[in-house]
Amino acid sequence: MTIVEKIEDTLDAIRPALRGDGGDVEFVAYDDAQGVVQLRLVGACSSCPISTLTVKQGIERRIKQVIPEVREVQAV
Repeated sequence: MTIVEKIEDTLDAIRPALRGDGGDVEFVAYDDAQGVVQLRLVGACSSCPISTLTVKQGIERRIKQVIPEVREVQAV
């Protein structure tokens, strides 16, 4: 399984919680050299005042647990 596939699988596990709040997350890109994942928050998540917290404390933490090669997750 590739890193991108692992990222997608991890996002699939997170999506039900985001969708429960009227939002979602889309995978944009992964920079293998930098270990950076870029995501786009959509729906209610795109304008949520705690979206930065959701990305850093929720999504990034979960992805890093599953995929140690990932160093950072950015919302774009």
